[in-house]
Amino acid sequence: MVDRTFLNWPFFEERHRALAAELENWATRNLVNREDRGIDQICRDLVARLGADGWLDHTAPSPGEAKTRLDVRTLCLIRETLARFDGLADFAFAMQGLGAGPISLFGNDAQRHAWLPQTRSGKAIAAFALSEPRSGSDVAAIETTAMRDGHDYVLNGEKTWISNGGLADIYVVFARTGEQPGAKGLSAFILPADTPGLDIAERLDVIAPHPLARLRLEQCRLPKTALVGEPGQGFKIAMATLDVFRSTVGAAALGFARKALDLSLDRAKGRSLFGAAMGELQLVQGMLADMAVDVDAAALLVYRAAWSKDQGAARITREAAMAKLYATESAQTVIDKAVQIHGGDGVRVGHPIEALYREIRALRVYEGASEVQKVIIARQALSGLGD
Repeated sequence: MVDRTFLNWPFFEERHRALAAELENWATRNLVNREDRGIDQICRDLVARLGADGWLDHTAPSPGEAKTRLDVRTLCLIRETLARFDGLADFAFAMQGLGAGPISLFGNDAQRHAWLPQTRSGKAIAAFALSEPRSGSDVAAIETTAMRDGHDYVLNGEKTWISNGGLADIYVVFARTGEQPGAKGLSAFILPADTPGLDIAERLDVIAPHPLARLRLEQCRLPKTALVGEPGQGFKIAMATLDVFRSTVGAAALGFARKALDLSLDRAKGRSLFGAAMGELQLVQGMLADMAVDVDAAALLVYRAAWSKDQGAARITREAAMAKLYATESAQTVIDKAVQIHGGDGVRVGHPIEALYREIRALRVYEGASEVQKVIIARQALSGLGD
């Protein structure tokens, strides 16, 4: 049984504890022993089911609500729980939030009414198109252009490593509009998937199968009403969106780590070794203790960041970077120990531990690699903001 005592921490309100219990029951009914119908269809089915049962309501406010009404603790609890049950369910939930995030936080009333009901219901799949072949963590180096042509913008360039690429009904694309050099010359646009000139140039296969793609934009013409926020606000929009959702990446890693610890405890209690339960060996006890400490430390950092945002902090750049860095790095360590405890089973294709080992690796890279998080944390400390 997974440890749920963390829900008694003062970060949470009674509504969070109720939601966690409800989601646990839902996931047990809906995510255990799901049929393998291919990655694309699985993700479509998961988005539809998450939307129909109301879980995607938490990824964006309804159009009539305040733009800032996103409960980050709820997002983290949902991602942690879904990740513990099914990595693709976590992916499907998270990408709806991230893809719709710029519209949730910066979109005008028309954009919010046009798209948020669809992403919240699961009727439209969303994607966040930021990375490019030569600009991943360095957002200011984006080369995709959006040039004014009368009342329209014309987009040209490439995006890569785009989650839901090829599945999405709507992409929020970041492109250079050139108001100023570097980061201050970027803007964000809503790009429907049926826009002429948008091509899925390549589907990208990774060690833990997820729908990813490289997009090619050739003379994609969008009306100026597709612009999210103001011209030149793209970098601000991207960073503010990541500021909200980066903590949830740590929560997903936490879910993977909790599952690895839970399976390892069962293994240690149920397997005999040298005439005794494996769990009686001090070396194994030491590994389990380290895993338990890492899980709790990661949870404290994740939910501190989420709580800080929910308390009204304008930015949680430092807290979110710490949460994402520690939770993803420590989850890798926890899962590696779980492989050792499970022995040959830990590397057998199809075993839950083997699947976790593949799932966790990407989380140390996407939405800002661990090394980038260290730069962010160090700069915040050096500037005195960490005091």
